[in-house]
Amino acid sequence: MNAIISASELAKELAGGDPPVLLDVRWQLSTAAAGGAPPFDGRAEYAAGHLPGAVFVDLDKELASAPGAGGRHPLPDVAEFGAAMRRAGVSSGRPVVVYDGGQGWAAARAWWLLRWAGHPNVRVLDGGLPSWEAPLSTDVAVPTEGDFTPEPGGAGLLDADGAAALARSGVLFDARAGERYRGEVEPIDPVGGHIPGAVSAPTADNVAADGRFLPAEELRRRFEALGATEGEAVGVYCGSGVSGAHEVLALAVAGIPAALYVGSWSEWSADPSRPVAVGPDPQ
Repeated sequence: MNAIISASELAKELAGGDPPVLLDVRWQLSTAAAGGAPPFDGRAEYAAGHLPGAVFVDLDKELASAPGAGGRHPLPDVAEFGAAMRRAGVSSGRPVVVYDGGQGWAAARAWWLLRWAGHPNVRVLDGGLPSWEAPLSTDVAVPTEGDFTPEPGGAGLLDADGAAALARSGVLFDARAGERYRGEVEPIDPVGGHIPGAVSAPTADNVAADGRFLPAEELRRRFEALGATEGEAVGVYCGSGVSGAHEVLALAVAGIPAALYVGSWSEWSADPSRPVAVGPDPQ
């Protein structure tokens, strides 16, 4: 099954006899609040216009638990996540398509969580909302309650120790921007740099200028050149397990399975006992 779907393919499925559940997961990593500006409001964006029938899902409240020792976006409580997905109309026997404002990070987080929780048929709208050319709706969808019950384990999950080990035994990709990997800047977390042994693989390099994923073969060549060759175990981390999910999605498009370190740098860097590497060299 493809991990992504084009806008034209989605339009056909929505017009068919078994339309997917649509989840709108608009969200942005915003540091504006630190300067006194209001943070990005995904729910307001949804209210202003969304794909017809889509249900809004709040990444911070429904796709993560409260920030803390586990990072800025730890795994949500499984029971609460299941309840949120059922309220959104998600059922195990019905396909799900998730989208966001175009960056793809938030949609990928929902995609990864649903896969991890055992949903068998989840895809991301390639290019997000900007790729949709049909009219939008301002009607608030009220879906029929779904029956989805999470059964964790459907996708690879790493903790801090597992990520550290994988950086030595396999391939651990750092999906953040190169300057954060190198430790040149760190706008959010207490320490700049990367997990020793991790390879810089910025998420931005997985997509074209329009936000759509590069062709599968091009992505495969990119990841293979970075060390994800056949037989190697692969993992990904980022700042807080959101853009890293997008990299896991890109790897899935390329046909390469990968695990996600959800706590990511926000968890790793908060523990002063964990080593930090700086500069362009993985070590």
